[in-house]
Amino acid sequence: MLVSDVLARVGSKWSILVIGALGQGPRRFNELKRDVRGISQRMLTLTVRGLERDGLIERTVTPSIPPRVDYSLTGLGRSLLAPVSALGEWAVENRAAVERARLAFDKDA
Repeated sequence: MLVSDVLARVGSKWSILVIGALGQGPRRFNELKRDVRGISQRMLTLTVRGLERDGLIERTVTPSIPPRVDYSLTGLGRSLLAPVSALGEWAVENRAAVERARLAFDKDA
């Protein structure tokens, strides 16, 4: 596996938001969908499957009627919380500056 493959997974917008949501504790699928605003059901399904495949989250099925499925971070996933949080904080702190840069660029284009 190439480093670019890992970065593609952990650097995607949806992966970052799902990891951030799971940093607050285990979530059921619909809870994740509510927490990650704007994500479609299909994209959330693809994202959690990819994160599970890469060992960042785990899926736990509790036998009940209907079955209860919870998603939580693995140790590897928890190790991403600090970088993901730092990136999120940077985005919040610099959102206005990025918007100003975009407006200036678009005006000159």
